[in-house]
Amino acid sequence: MHLTLRQLTLFESVARHLSYTRAAEELHLSQPAVSMQVRQLEEAAGLPLLERMGKRLYLTEAGQEVYDYARRIGQQLQELDEVMASLRGVQRGHLRLSVATTAKSFATRILAAFSRRYEGISYSLDVTNRKTLLGQLENNETDLVIMGQPPKGLDLEGQAFMENPLVVIASPDHPLAQEAGPIPLQRLEQETFVVRERESGTRIAMERFFSERDIRLQTGIETTSNTTIKRAVEAGLGLGIVSLHTLRLELMAGTLVVLEVEEFPIIRHWHLVHRRDKRLPPIARAFQEFLTGPEGRELGSHSLPD
Repeated sequence: MHLTLRQLTLFESVARHLSYTRAAEELHLSQPAVSMQVRQLEEAAGLPLLERMGKRLYLTEAGQEVYDYARRIGQQLQELDEVMASLRGVQRGHLRLSVATTAKSFATRILAAFSRRYEGISYSLDVTNRKTLLGQLENNETDLVIMGQPPKGLDLEGQAFMENPLVVIASPDHPLAQEAGPIPLQRLEQETFVVRERESGTRIAMERFFSERDIRLQTGIETTSNTTIKRAVEAGLGLGIVSLHTLRLELMAGTLVVLEVEEFPIIRHWHLVHRRDKRLPPIARAFQEFLTGPEGRELGSHSLPD
């Protein structure tokens, strides 16, 4: 079977997107050029790799096999490039970083400070939910992840680097916002909460905390967005539990308040996570040292409201 790395690269993009158009856009090529290379790869394989049903494109059984190999070969080539970069020192490279949506408030600030130290480095930054982060780690689609407590049972290595306090928020005109002194936990059973989706680290921590204390909360709106939680709470649709890191602007503007509730805040930690079996490229190791060092910790703490 005679094929080229170029053909595998093009096919990997088409198979990942299941679209010639999106692959062409990603690779800055014309769609006919991409189609021609895929046809040549199919001729070399002696089997169809893609089939069209209606307007949708699907991988054949042979196409799935080629796609799996193309991905692995691409990862090995990237590792080779990273090894060569390590022999040259951290002067160039590409860092793939993914962060939980809650962490974006400080992650961009830390990344900006790090990029000033290593000006020749390029970056990919993905801000997404916990479920997607775990999928990226499993499929080796990212170098490092900033998230809450990584789940047990997976072959991951995580290092805690900063506290992540979870607080109860309310609109300023909510009755509980007028109460003085700590609010009993049992009082929260009378309120409706706007919450994150079940796969969210915040939701998991919240449910564990109240379950251990035999407190049952009423949930109204469920959303994948911390921003939606804050806007819903501002509108008086209930209370919310979010990371204090996400509240700087709202507390400064006075559109939200943090309630003084017994046993709050819930103290979690941010972790820098990677696959245990992954050989981190030099730039990823440098970022790891930066983030867990004094400068990274200080930058992260500055994202907390005063």
